[in-house]
Amino acid sequence: MKKKLLSVLLCAALLISLLLSGCGQPKQAPGNESTPSPSAEGAGPLGERPADGWTFGYTCMDGTNPFFVTIEETIRKEVEARGDKLITTDPANDVTLQITQIEDMITQGIDAIFLNPAEAEGILPALDMLKEAGIPILNFDTEVADLSYCFSYVGSDNYNAGYVCGEDLVKKIPEGGPIIILDSPTMNSINDREKGFKDAIAGKGFEIVAEQDAKGNLEVAMGVAEDLLQAHSDVVAIFGGNDPTALGALAAANAAGLKDVLIYGVDGSPDIKAELARGDSLIEGSGAQSPINIAKISVDVMYKYLAGEDVDDRYPVETFLITADNVKEYGVDSWQ
Repeated sequence: MKKKLLSVLLCAALLISLLLSGCGQPKQAPGNESTPSPSAEGAGPLGERPADGWTFGYTCMDGTNPFFVTIEETIRKEVEARGDKLITTDPANDVTLQITQIEDMITQGIDAIFLNPAEAEGILPALDMLKEAGIPILNFDTEVADLSYCFSYVGSDNYNAGYVCGEDLVKKIPEGGPIIILDSPTMNSINDREKGFKDAIAGKGFEIVAEQDAKGNLEVAMGVAEDLLQAHSDVVAIFGGNDPTALGALAAANAAGLKDVLIYGVDGSPDIKAELARGDSLIEGSGAQSPINIAKISVDVMYKYLAGEDVDDRYPVETFLITADNVKEYGVDSWQ
């Protein structure tokens, strides 16, 4: 009798348990659905933002170049204002060092990276490492050789930056003449500027008597220009792939005592604008870009992507010519 009673009680307890538990699966009231997982539709590619924020990597070809100093400072300000972290490295134009530094940032656990390559082709091993680690890449200012590694590119219209310089030269020296180009073949941004410049002067009576790598660096450009001007002191113009290159050419031309050569750069940096504002400098113009806008757009695109929003493959940033005639509109103490 006791055994029968115990059996009945056990069955009743089991039935009550099953009824209360909904057969092991608690029912959910309408409107109280569970929070979607990070992989649910609408979530970003890396899931939800970590509790302690995102950690971004940042690398550029030359961290001492004022252009990149402004980009880094602006990106850092924008990222930290959102409660996130930026790890910055400077390879000093050494792509081998840049690859090593990127590998170190991967080890430090970066979630995504803002990347400007020291060399368009040479950086590819680092892009492979980032891809394997699942780290999204936003490429800025200078294109990598294979943009399929990157979810977006943000950069100046570099072709136009060179074109407006050539256009201005044609207007000021319509008869043409010998010119020097100081380029940097491993930097796609400078290659695009050079192409724009050459297209603008094509068929206008100009002869490129020398074209040499200045590595986008003031000191290197000064040394290269000094040598070239000894053999070509009759040049009517020098085109530098960026403003540091143009300033190096200026120093060399001043040392050679030249008075009539027109020197063009690309950037619209405060140093170049100060030369233009003087009114008696050999610097004639600069195809201006805005590192502030490049940085802000890069940050906006990065956060949109991480939030799972659609972003464009490319975001071109406007470029334009600054000369002595309009430099006061842009000021000389800071970047535009």
